[in-house]
Amino acid sequence: MQTKKITSILIIDNNKVDFLKIQQMIHAIPENHFQIDWCDDVALGIKKICEQHYDMYFIDFFEDGNLLVESFEKVGLCNPDAPKIVLTNEGNQAFSLQILKMGATDYFIKTELTVQKLERCIRYALDRYEVVKKLRNNEQKYRAVFEQTQDAIFLMNEHFVLFDANIAMIELFGYSLQELKGKDFSALMKTNKQFVGYKNILHKKKLLLKSKGDFKKSNVEEFTGELSIVPIHQPGDGNYFQGIIHDITNLKKTERNLLMLEKMAAADRLARTLAHEIRNPLTNINLSLDHLRHNNAQQSQLHYLDIIFRNSKRINDILTELLASSSPSSLILTSNNLQDILDDSLAVALDRIMLKKIKLQVRYYENPIIIPSNYEQLKIAFLNIIINGVEAMENNTGKLSISIEDNHTTWLVKISDNGIGIPQNQISRLFEPYFTAKRNGMGLGLSASLNILKSHHAEVDVESEENKGTTFFVSFLKSEYKS
Repeated sequence: MQTKKITSILIIDNNKVDFLKIQQMIHAIPENHFQIDWCDDVALGIKKICEQHYDMYFIDFFEDGNLLVESFEKVGLCNPDAPKIVLTNEGNQAFSLQILKMGATDYFIKTELTVQKLERCIRYALDRYEVVKKLRNNEQKYRAVFEQTQDAIFLMNEHFVLFDANIAMIELFGYSLQELKGKDFSALMKTNKQFVGYKNILHKKKLLLKSKGDFKKSNVEEFTGELSIVPIHQPGDGNYFQGIIHDITNLKKTERNLLMLEKMAAADRLARTLAHEIRNPLTNINLSLDHLRHNNAQQSQLHYLDIIFRNSKRINDILTELLASSSPSSLILTSNNLQDILDDSLAVALDRIMLKKIKLQVRYYENPIIIPSNYEQLKIAFLNIIINGVEAMENNTGKLSISIEDNHTTWLVKISDNGIGIPQNQISRLFEPYFTAKRNGMGLGLSASLNILKSHHAEVDVESEENKGTTFFVSFLKSEYKS
């Protein structure tokens, strides 16, 4: 047999006779179990409401309605949903209405109280409290999801003006919540053209929008995000939009790196196959040349034999370069100063820089950065990048900038130029062997540089804009490279 729940009630009233009358009427309610306590001090009673000791509360005005109004302001902050029934004498209805607006559940004139009225009031107040409590719990649950999810979530009205955002949204864009509220969504987009496209789709189709977009943060830094916006209609709240932005910048970098590794692996397999197939007949050619040279070759034939020998050697050297550029090599690493390596790379390219009258700006981290590296190979990798930048710039107007920054978990080397830039459709092919935009280039320099840097466990990224310049980012993990 199920035991009936006991409903605890606190009556706050400085008149004991009134308390006893109300207590008697409550006990007269059939098929209910109540625990009824009395408090004759308003301050103590309000304290008990805030501490949530009881299921519901009956509160008398006492002699001073203003005191109750002030107390209700405190209760509204600490326990807003608790069922609170106000008891009043005739002539105090104005106070009662004021208290109702501040969160009281109901009010009664004491002289008009009956068992039936109390029974209906208690039942209604407790039912309402359960509904409000469930709504409050659901609100807290969904608010927790809204606040704690790692994706940026925002709400905006039909005019695309933001009115709410979660913590992830605040952290992603670098604005405070107050700065985001009232901001037009277009202000977060890199270009207004994209925003107009989204706006037209949402207004015409009123369906879920899914798309990739380019966004800008408060510090003008740009990133690529996966955007989802869904129209929502709720009776009473009107129409609005809920959106989610997932930053996929790192994902795109990872995809580019994986694609590059796959290309390098394919190039390596092709290079090794070609080297094997070409070197076999090349060896036979060289053996035949040696035989001819040492078996009374005529003087008139030696010139042609030398041509064959030089070209045979050139073919072999090209095969060696191809193998070196197609896959990361195993290098012997020793402790070296990163700043010194960059200085030596610059020294080799200095003649070209001066001949083209290029302005050079060097900015290093103040303390020496010691990394395990192959000094000569890493110097070659940086030199190839620097030479590419120098060749991309015009005489007299070029500006080459080289810096080393402390980027939290990495040492970041940035090599920037203001040259002709690289078309977006060519950036993904930049490190491919034999891919080049230069008229007389072989396309092995950057490919070899990438292999050297990968052998040093460095991450490489490139940003470029046509007619504005190119920046190479080379990151060395601090966990592997101790300064």
